[in-house]
Amino acid sequence: MCVESDGCEIEGCSSSDEVRTLSGSMSPGLKSNPDLHPCKPGQKFRAALLRCRSPAAAAGILSFGNILNYMDRYTVAGVVLDIQRHYNVSDSGIGLLQTVFICSFMVAAPIFGYLGDRFNRKVILSCGIFFWSIVTLSSSFISKEYYWLFVLSRGLVGIGESSYSSISPTIIGDLFTNNSRTMMLSVFYLAIPLGSGLGYILGSSAKEAAGDWHWALRVSPVLGITAGTLILLFVPEPKRGSADQMGGRIKTRTSWFCDMKALAKNRSYVFSSFASAAVSFATGAFGMWIPLYLARAQVVQKTAEPCTQEICSSTDSIIFGVITCVTGLLGVVIGAATTRLCRQKTERADPLVCAVSMLGSAIFICLIFVVAKKSIVGAYVCIFIGETLLFLNWAITADILMFVVIPTRRATAVAFQSFTSHLLGDAGSPYLIGLISDALQQSYATSALWRFLSLGYALMLCPFIIVLGGMFFLATALFFLDDREKAEKHPSQLKVLKS
Repeated sequence: MCVESDGCEIEGCSSSDEVRTLSGSMSPGLKSNPDLHPCKPGQKFRAALLRCRSPAAAAGILSFGNILNYMDRYTVAGVVLDIQRHYNVSDSGIGLLQTVFICSFMVAAPIFGYLGDRFNRKVILSCGIFFWSIVTLSSSFISKEYYWLFVLSRGLVGIGESSYSSISPTIIGDLFTNNSRTMMLSVFYLAIPLGSGLGYILGSSAKEAAGDWHWALRVSPVLGITAGTLILLFVPEPKRGSADQMGGRIKTRTSWFCDMKALAKNRSYVFSSFASAAVSFATGAFGMWIPLYLARAQVVQKTAEPCTQEICSSTDSIIFGVITCVTGLLGVVIGAATTRLCRQKTERADPLVCAVSMLGSAIFICLIFVVAKKSIVGAYVCIFIGETLLFLNWAITADILMFVVIPTRRATAVAFQSFTSHLLGDAGSPYLIGLISDALQQSYATSALWRFLSLGYALMLCPFIIVLGGMFFLATALFFLDDREKAEKHPSQLKVLKS
């Protein structure tokens, strides 16, 4: 049995004389005391909630929230043709939607990283989810005369979502360690491709069912509010460093300036952040433009007509969404399994697996633009293999950060890695690809073929950036062991400051 702080007795907490703590250690159980009184109904409900706050349940809820996070992000991409027609904007104008979203996301991330290392993390997460859910729902009612307001709403959504992406991995990092942490982070980061793919599917399906693309933005907010409530009720707030057995050794936090200085000197962290930026560049560009690129390819092949109706065909968005979900699942599972296997051969397995997968991905992504003009099926096959290899490193990159950064700096590290990866990656890639495509279209007489080719030429920038990311992961491998050793030794060297 357990005892609440007010002295009431809670039945059914444990049948043994020991109580298992959150980190998995065993503490002496509390003996029955005749002075204890029965719990009131409200206290029993609270006790039931506490019993449900297991690490596995918390990781599941946080992963569900991450799915919604990315689902909302790519719902707009699933109805991009409809938005372009509704607001009558160019390719660069559509690319601006994702760029504004990412810019606000990356600017807010360091702020939430600072807050996440110092205040209650689950409250920040829940507030962020509630905020972006309400803004997304409100944006579905913006009329066609106010495209600038629709763009602004995407920026506000980015602020809300940045709180989740910056803080939630650190809670998982404090609930698990070693291979268990790798597995749980793999599940958590599986939400990136899974949520992205579901965003396309949800956007397209809701549009088709309602006959109006605005309904694509009215489903995920309801799920988001549900996730925020579950986080408040069932996700614990573990002590920072508890899973690493550092909770009792870390008595104080260093200043923000000291944290940033230490991160800047952490070579594994810096190089893996640059590599993450390369992944973000490619995924941001693909997420926005590949469905439109494939739609234009079918027009060139004369298997489809240009969209002139109020509701455009969503077949390519749905297929791309399904491929993204499947490749995300395969990539994360293969990445986790490959890393665990390679760790038996070399301690540098994490960055090396990422490097090999990036370089392999670049080859198949190049082939997309070679075969798309003749075969849509061939293009989908190349997308499938290229995305699988690209998604291989999502969870591994997060695990690298957990190895080389001490617990009290992890939220800040995640936030600034997010900042740099978005700043150098998908903050500019959708808009940049759109600008290049528009510029190429102006150089020659506009035709269906040239609209297709110009977008393809612009997207060819992505495989070169992916190769650069592979090089950064190889650089990470050179310093990984030294930086991991420093992170393991550092907490014991911290001096306790007197208040």
